[in-house]
Amino acid sequence: MAKNEHRKEHDRLAEQRLTGLASELYSHFVDGKIPYVNMPSRTKNNIEFNENSDVWVYGGRESERSAKTVKGAFQLLKTSHVLDFLLNNHIGNNRGSTLRELYYISENWNIAKFKEQPESDRLIEDLEIISSLQREYFHMRPEEDGATLFGPLQLREETKRGDRDIHCQEDVGESGYQIPFNVENIDFIGHDAKFIIAIETGGMYARLIENGFDELNDAILVHLKGQPARSTRRMIKRMNEELGIPVVVFTDGDPWSYRIYASVAYGAIKSAHLSEFMATPAAKFVGVQPSDIVEYELSTDKLTDKDVDALRSELTDPRFETDYWKEQINLQLDIGKKAEQQAFAGKGLDFVTKTYLPDRLSDMDII
Repeated sequence: MAKNEHRKEHDRLAEQRLTGLASELYSHFVDGKIPYVNMPSRTKNNIEFNENSDVWVYGGRESERSAKTVKGAFQLLKTSHVLDFLLNNHIGNNRGSTLRELYYISENWNIAKFKEQPESDRLIEDLEIISSLQREYFHMRPEEDGATLFGPLQLREETKRGDRDIHCQEDVGESGYQIPFNVENIDFIGHDAKFIIAIETGGMYARLIENGFDELNDAILVHLKGQPARSTRRMIKRMNEELGIPVVVFTDGDPWSYRIYASVAYGAIKSAHLSEFMATPAAKFVGVQPSDIVEYELSTDKLTDKDVDALRSELTDPRFETDYWKEQINLQLDIGKKAEQQAFAGKGLDFVTKTYLPDRLSDMDII
């Protein structure tokens, strides 16, 4: 299916499902019912493993949003305004807005305006859950810049100014190719990659490029920029599934970084409704492992009380319920230390690319 046909199909689905929700709310009024919407409970206790897709998704627990309370009535009023805006301005006129713009647009909605942006952000997430569609189908754009990638990948990107063919080593600067917010506008032309390495920090991403790690190992480097954006996770999933390229994730050695890996591989709790669309269950964790801290005697920082609480929380997080993660997390709690990716620089600027990563990736049967 051509890309413009994809867009038409996405618009049709979005219009159908958003209109269906509006019609359902309207029918409640006609039938003399108090309007309500049911949706999955968005908590750690309501995520479960889907064996068909190998990702964590929301389970059967639901919460009700209804007009029984003043707060609930206002929420449904705001929902109605957003539905009207998305259907008539975005989909109807082929326009788009950022989440920030939506917050300011609501200034014209009188008592239905949002008090703060997190409120409008959550409503868009709610509509994703209810409609089983990504916000890109609603023409909603993220506010943040996309992450970048660098490596032996050739692609074609559809832009407002026409199609562009781009080689992600030869046609880009050292910062790499910037991933667009909607990666469905990308077609893959070809690649010479043996694996994808997704990297948490900009410093390590730059180190691998400077040391020629991509050329020496036929690797596509992806800068996650901390907690990865939706488009970054979707791009990684597409490269893995459509091109058959293995994925590994390289982060700092702390509990917050392990959650970055989990969002790539298993899906984030906040966006579990989109895990099947964005998570890459085949992604493997490279490090920094707590065992690496011990083995390589890396420079460390002491775990804070918040770090310890986060690690203990991960021991009860179903996404980390494996022997590997239990062993590593308990080891980290025992040693009371954490380490950054850049700690490898203490052993020389080439150590991470000539020693650590080749050894670790060889142990994982990646290279």
